[in-house]
Amino acid sequence: MCADTRAPWLKENMTTENPRPNRSDKPRRPHGGKPSFNRGAKPNTNHRRHRDEPEEKFIRRAIPDIDTPFTRMGIDARVAINLPGLGIETPSPIQEKSIPGIVEGRDLLGLAQTGTGKTAAFGLPMLTRLLNIGRKPEPKTCRALILAPTRELATQIAENIDAYAAGTPIRQFRVVGGASINVQIQRLERGVDVLIATPGRLIDLIERGAIDLSRTGYLVLDEADQMLDIGFIHALRRIAKMLPGERQTLLFSATMPKLMSELADSYLNDPLRVAVNPPGQAAAKIDQGVHFVSQGDKAALLAEYLSKHSGELAIVFGRTKHGSEKLAKLLDKWGYKVAAIHGNKSQGQRERALASFRAEETQVLVATDVAARGLDIPQVAHVYNYDLPNVPENYVHRIGRTARAGRDGRAIAFCGPAELGELRAIEKAMKAKIPVVGGEAPAEAPQPARGRGGPGGARPARKRPARRPSRAPKSAQQG
Repeated sequence: MCADTRAPWLKENMTTENPRPNRSDKPRRPHGGKPSFNRGAKPNTNHRRHRDEPEEKFIRRAIPDIDTPFTRMGIDARVAINLPGLGIETPSPIQEKSIPGIVEGRDLLGLAQTGTGKTAAFGLPMLTRLLNIGRKPEPKTCRALILAPTRELATQIAENIDAYAAGTPIRQFRVVGGASINVQIQRLERGVDVLIATPGRLIDLIERGAIDLSRTGYLVLDEADQMLDIGFIHALRRIAKMLPGERQTLLFSATMPKLMSELADSYLNDPLRVAVNPPGQAAAKIDQGVHFVSQGDKAALLAEYLSKHSGELAIVFGRTKHGSEKLAKLLDKWGYKVAAIHGNKSQGQRERALASFRAEETQVLVATDVAARGLDIPQVAHVYNYDLPNVPENYVHRIGRTARAGRDGRAIAFCGPAELGELRAIEKAMKAKIPVVGGEAPAEAPQPARGRGGPGGARPARKRPARRPSRAPKSAQQG
């Protein structure tokens, strides 16, 4: 047995929570025993457990006596013991800078790209806190709430939390659109330790009275900038009003626009600020390149690249749902093992596509930007930007699906004549030129010189709009 390393602010939770009420008319009985208290009797909150409730495994089980970089930062040994099996031996930079402050109870504003280990940065301290509470959540409540912008990211977070919490009684539940809301309502009846949700579906559940956030003491906003981009700002403000004022809030973002600063000021209280991997910069192990090609020849060029690297996983990013589906069907017709993910796919179809891709049953995943964040599949060796993104920052998120878990990766962008502007915007955001690996760059339109007067410096004269035919000249109006 090792010493109790729980922080004082965590131990206080042991006696301040109310026990889970008995919703039935009969007193609870232990296996083979008699009722230990009468219905309506006031429970004794001075004890960690009540005699009428079965004791949880983590109360009976000895805490592992281990010494790791994570336990030295305050992570519970029952969680830290699972990390080596997940390939997590040493903390990443975001984890080193974040975990000690989170364990102390500080709010945090983290600026980091996807793939830097953010889920463990907030998930490990969160599980440590929940384990130290020592009781089940009350019905229709959650102790911790994690908000994510997309279903895929919510699924990825849920899988990671399950892996970190293996062997403990902590349970997570994911609620996203596209799945049965009635099943989700039934599951929330029992209460959950960790609720991972997309804002839209969470609002639906709140309106139906399925979840009460007044006892949620831990809030995480992951990829908050993307939530703002896709219009979740009003949902976030509405959810924030339902949370208790005394809570720990963690906000992670890949970029820091003005609206994000305002959101951080309203959500966070004296936060610890952590920044790793400056925004707009890709991972060093990604070998990037741009291939200039006409729009009509992109499919044939993609097939040529895929044939050169057969047997290796590749993600192909398109701009539209219709275009991505059309490309997936074409590749399937050409004999490639392909799956597609986009907004027109049901939740079940998207999950099956991801499962087959992870299992390497399909070699190519065609996706829109719904898969640009949150997909953590280390086997992905290639990313192809079939269509360049409208938002320059999304390029970095897309290519970040490769070169994960210390591996190398390659990202090729197909640039058509009409996409030259998007390419230059991406290079400006990254502050670096993308090497040309094929094709010939189209001629760029000359930029008009700025300034007044002189040859080549004059501004083009503005064309005065034509006078409305129904309006008489001013001289005629005055006469």
